[in-house]
Amino acid sequence: MLATKTIAEEILDLKRERRAILLAHHYQEAEIQEIADVIGDSLELARKAQSFDGEVIAFAGVWFMAETALILNPERIVVVPDSEAGCSLVDACPAEQLRAWKRRHPDHAVVAYINTSAEVKAESDILCTSRNAVAVVNSIPAEQPILFVPDVNLGNYVKAQTGRENMKIWQGACIVHATFPARRLTAKKAEFPEAPIAAHPECPADVLRMADFIGSTSAIIEWCGRQDADDIIVMTESGVRFTLEKESPDKRFHFVANEQCNCSECPYMKRNTLEKLRDSLRDLAPRVELPRDLMDRARIPVERMLALR
Repeated sequence: MLATKTIAEEILDLKRERRAILLAHHYQEAEIQEIADVIGDSLELARKAQSFDGEVIAFAGVWFMAETALILNPERIVVVPDSEAGCSLVDACPAEQLRAWKRRHPDHAVVAYINTSAEVKAESDILCTSRNAVAVVNSIPAEQPILFVPDVNLGNYVKAQTGRENMKIWQGACIVHATFPARRLTAKKAEFPEAPIAAHPECPADVLRMADFIGSTSAIIEWCGRQDADDIIVMTESGVRFTLEKESPDKRFHFVANEQCNCSECPYMKRNTLEKLRDSLRDLAPRVELPRDLMDRARIPVERMLALR
């Protein structure tokens, strides 16, 4: 009697049949990361797919990330496990509101965080990630007024780092990072007083002031790997534990619960499951589709950012 295949085995079979690459964000469940071809941050994943020879990109992340993958790989089929895997930052900055703001302030350059919709990217002058946001803003002439969208905490961090007084900041926030309370971080630090603190710049300013290192998810992973400490406190989504423990098995990583869910998890990221991933590869749905002209316009600010590297 033939053994029944596991869902992971079904996914790997479908991946071969579809000539697909499986991309997984650091915040995905460990069981998805275990079978991914590439694990990383959103832009890093979208760029990795450009060197892939196949036809299908299965993106285990949230919708805007899959849109970015399609923008950079317009000839590929891009599918996601769950079309309802959204992002509070995307929701906080609707394209029509940004267009209205631009009509009132036509002199401002729009710097858009990658955590935005394809429509918002198309309305922007240049994109940034949490890793390069300071460099992107510094690349803009000092006299040029800027609108930074949509993350208020990242925007405030960038403004402090660059000293740009002529920079307005959209009032969006990540429902995970923005609700990390400093009092809980203080309690965790009291529990592990020798542990250094690594924090994502989407965290509130009072949390960032306590951090020994501030950086993107990938930068946090790299920094943690260089530390001699046995215990490290990590202020970002706890899905990153998979890579942290894989790359630094001798260290212990401690996460702080936020106010949103009393956990450190993104509810949108956790909508994706192995079952949904299998079905998306089998059915090639939900499929990300964008008008060609929109992709062309959205690609321009992405390429401007990449040209700075």
